[in-house]
Amino acid sequence: MKKSFASVMAATLLLSSFVVGCSSAKPDSTTSDKNAPTSSTSNEPTTYPITTDQKLSYWAILQGNIVGVKSSLDEVPFFQDWQKKTGVPLKYTTAPNNGSEQQFNVMLASGDLPDMIEYNWTNGYPGGPEKAIKDGYILKLNDLIDKHAPNLKKYLKEHPDVDKMVKTDNGSYYIFPFIRGDSYLQVFHGPIVRKDWLDELGLPVPTTIDEWYTTLKTFKEKKGASAPISFVGQPNPLNDTVTGDFVGAFGVTRGFYLDNGKVKFGPMEQGFKDFLSTFRKWYAEGLIDKNLATTDTKAIDANFANGMTGATVGNAGSGIGRWQPIVAAKDPKAILVGTPYPTLKKGETPQFGQLDVPFTPAGSVAISAKSKNAELAVKMLDYGYSEEGKMFFNFGTEGVSYKMDNGYPRYTDLVMKNPDKLAVAQAMSLYTRGNYTGPFIQDKRYAEQFFALQTQRDAVSAWQKTDMVKHQLPPITPTPDESSEFAKIMNDTNTLVNEMILKIVLGSEPVESFDKYVEKMKTMKISRALEIQQAALDRYNKR
Repeated sequence: MKKSFASVMAATLLLSSFVVGCSSAKPDSTTSDKNAPTSSTSNEPTTYPITTDQKLSYWAILQGNIVGVKSSLDEVPFFQDWQKKTGVPLKYTTAPNNGSEQQFNVMLASGDLPDMIEYNWTNGYPGGPEKAIKDGYILKLNDLIDKHAPNLKKYLKEHPDVDKMVKTDNGSYYIFPFIRGDSYLQVFHGPIVRKDWLDELGLPVPTTIDEWYTTLKTFKEKKGASAPISFVGQPNPLNDTVTGDFVGAFGVTRGFYLDNGKVKFGPMEQGFKDFLSTFRKWYAEGLIDKNLATTDTKAIDANFANGMTGATVGNAGSGIGRWQPIVAAKDPKAILVGTPYPTLKKGETPQFGQLDVPFTPAGSVAISAKSKNAELAVKMLDYGYSEEGKMFFNFGTEGVSYKMDNGYPRYTDLVMKNPDKLAVAQAMSLYTRGNYTGPFIQDKRYAEQFFALQTQRDAVSAWQKTDMVKHQLPPITPTPDESSEFAKIMNDTNTLVNEMILKIVLGSEPVESFDKYVEKMKTMKISRALEIQQAALDRYNKR
């Protein structure tokens, strides 16, 4: 979801810049200073629930698992209980899961801003968070956090690596962040295969590109699989989530990555050409779903149900958790497992794989520069970083969505076996925020239960064994000018890269055309984009 969201934001960045830059209703750029509280209150812990006669306003996007179950945040039990726990009444504005960017832009253009806005402020606002502060939309939170958010302040002091991520190059704190509280929570995606087919055919779990070729070829020839491996191709065929599971074997990624401290862009490196050549061969031999450009989740459901597909890529929760019941309904002996990220040579440690950094920008909350109750908003948001608040965000209300079992918060049947037949992810999203982002610290114990199957937990363990930490870019922030320039370059470049991948893999152009695409990227100033990324990284490292 995060990556899809980032792609959408990139596509709408120029429109966003126009709306934000041209609005006659834009707040004065000095609003944040005018409205920042001058209270000298010391950083004492807040007692919850807070006693107040003020009502705050809160804007957020309706989370995907809630869509179709509830239509607005005020109908969701978690958001109702959040007000009771903190003592702060809230008026919610619910943005639709689809079309939220347009509503966000309209809201900014109107100048009528709520007290709190939950959004990807790090890379979702044209020009970045410093510009959002300068433009008078959100507050710089340094003083407010220092005086009124002891829980967040304490956590950041104890975790300097996270502290570095949640502020700008200028040292400005601008959001109450979503933080993955354990490295176990940073990995949740990778290759998936039918282990029962492997066992039946006498094949090992594939760990190299050559073994994957043998596996898929055997699936086709011995199991009659018409789509031995299938990917979700909508809305973006062979996007970074899909290609990332295999392209890493060739020493590159679909996007920007680090190579001994230097920023590189995978699609212009030789390794990417080798990857395209491999996928072209697989597609030509019928080993990849022929409908890869149009395959959606429902199509993969059908592929698994009908025995047409034996492998894919996906998450432990929404992937294995979704497809295991589907294959088992057709064949009770069917079992899906996660495989290690492939390499070229047997025994090598995969260099690349899915890895989220501890701070995830989506779901973080900024306080509006228009808020007349910023101090109260800060105290309310700081609840998510208290011990009580972490329990509530991750597990909900004790006795309702969880019970303590020898010191372990265990979800009740309301979540795990929902009486309304809701999927675990849906029920969990109604009563907690453990399985999606928000202003809190995520708890590993949520995932231990969300991944109800041993195969899911084993998959995460397999996917964790990479050297991705050496290549992962931190959450860098280009300057406002750099951000605008970078967005224009990458909008054009990514369109070209997607075209190149699809045409070469499908065979409408030869692999040799890769070189001409690289030359075209150079004319689109990809070298300047690399300079911007490198400069932002250098500034980040000096924070």
